[in-house]
Amino acid sequence: MQHQQLIPHLFRSEYRKIVSVLAKRFGFDHLATAEDIASDTFLTAAQTWALKGLPENPTAWLYHVAANKAKNHVQRDLLFKGKISKDIQHELSTAGGIPPDDTVDLSPQSIDDSQLQMMFAICHPSISPEAQIGLSLRILCGFGIDEIADAFLTNRETINKRLFRARERLREEKIPIELPSPADIDSRLETVLTTIYLLFNEGYYSISNDTTLRKDFCLEAIRLCHMLTDNPSTDKPPVNALLALMCFHASRFEARIDSKGEIVLYDDQDTSLWNAELIGRGAHYLHRSTNTDRLSRYHLEATIAFWSTQKTDSHEKWENILQLYNRLLQFHYTPIAALNRTYALAKANGNRAAIGEAEKLRLTDNHFYFALLGELYTDIDHSRALEHFRQALTLAKTPADRHAIQRKIDQF
Repeated sequence: MQHQQLIPHLFRSEYRKIVSVLAKRFGFDHLATAEDIASDTFLTAAQTWALKGLPENPTAWLYHVAANKAKNHVQRDLLFKGKISKDIQHELSTAGGIPPDDTVDLSPQSIDDSQLQMMFAICHPSISPEAQIGLSLRILCGFGIDEIADAFLTNRETINKRLFRARERLREEKIPIELPSPADIDSRLETVLTTIYLLFNEGYYSISNDTTLRKDFCLEAIRLCHMLTDNPSTDKPPVNALLALMCFHASRFEARIDSKGEIVLYDDQDTSLWNAELIGRGAHYLHRSTNTDRLSRYHLEATIAFWSTQKTDSHEKWENILQLYNRLLQFHYTPIAALNRTYALAKANGNRAAIGEAEKLRLTDNHFYFALLGELYTDIDHSRALEHFRQALTLAKTPADRHAIQRKIDQF
């Protein structure tokens, strides 16, 4: 692989590691410095490798250059362009900054620890969930600003401002980059899991037409959750349940989107495209999650997702899914879960039983709501079905969704 292809690949996998380690050493006060050093490392790689060719171990080369750049930065201007007094230097050193004679530890253990600690710092409740996702994508996942802007259907300027405000808030709040105490792990872990869950959904239910970006977001969410299961202090039942949920959902990714990038409804999916390995991994983590007497929303959602990977269309399957949705809505109500429950009700008890429940939801700003009503009315009242599909078409947000709904309308 030539350096032109290798550098983007390494940027995605190594940028986040370098930033996490440097940020751990510098603290949030100098997060921008850590990001600048990491970015400059890759710029140096592009320039050097173009002239001299690839080094024997490109990753080790990057770590060595990043560590030297960090050390040189401190020695040259002591993080403030040479204007810090010796007293402040000492304060910075004792507070966790990089002393001029120290080295940066980019060992595998240090990288893993730093990324896990950074995850808890970024997912601090002092910043909004949207900002948490943005920072996670940038710092923990190595996504570029343009990719993040595409995901949120906005521009570079908006994303840069959002990330800047989030960094400033973490700096002002003096959020430490460390794992919470054992007593605080569970309460802070919930916020971390919510961020990972939202990150996965940003990919799985994304309205972006970039299929590769969608998959990458999902895979990054799974990777972050794996980091939690790999650490004994965060390997908790809800973590395993969320990992199981994401594995089950990801197993159907190839079947959910056709060659044109359009969503394929569950009943129309080619089950041979379902990923058996991911289903098996999901079952493994779901089993691990049961070592508790306290169920979380992720336990219920993962079990629903498990049943959704079973290729049978039996009444037992849909009755189980329906009952699980009933429990989930009591535990954690969301309009989308209520809408999905209506679909399960139709599969278990028929369309007529589901129509009344669906209409009670009144999700009149959601095109999926009208699309479901269109499906439920199709064999009962064609004119009403067509009316609902047309309403769904006016609310659909992407060309792919509009094409899928238009195909339904064209069948009438």
